[in-house]
Amino acid sequence: MDNLKAIIEALIFISDTPVAPAKIAGILEDVKEKEIVSAINDIMREYEEKDGGIFLKAVAGGYQFRTADAVGSWVQKFKGQKPVALSPAAMETLAVIAYRQPVMRAEIENVRGVDISGTLRGLLEKNLIRIVGRKDVPGKPMIYGTTRKFLETFGLKALSDLPTLREFRELGE
Repeated sequence: MDNLKAIIEALIFISDTPVAPAKIAGILEDVKEKEIVSAINDIMREYEEKDGGIFLKAVAGGYQFRTADAVGSWVQKFKGQKPVALSPAAMETLAVIAYRQPVMRAEIENVRGVDISGTLRGLLEKNLIRIVGRKDVPGKPMIYGTTRKFLETFGLKALSDLPTLREFRELGE
């Protein structure tokens, strides 16, 4: 296909969420997923070399165009939006959920030592966490996990990209 890169670039550009190569392969039925991944890598390299205002990044199991940090403040000013701000309490709660998921509210409160009902509600509203089910214990408490939006927001391909506790300790030294 002559214009494969242009088609892939346009499909990723118009999507509000990260686009997986398999999804593109479903649209471009005559093109193998391996060819799509190769074309995506070429596009990523081209944007990297250009060093412009946007770049293509692998995130949350797919690919998404992102704004370069150098122009982020201008984009925010143009859109009239403030970045999503999370309080220290929300960040701590989110970290506990990300590292211990699936996790019950009581377990999070045990780690944090405070009531987290308001914080949980805020994280649910921002779609950074979700209810993944109920624990099979008396009272059937809800259990929480992170969402794809969490991965997108923090620029992670997968949960395995989170820094390890050892890496945190090394940062502190």
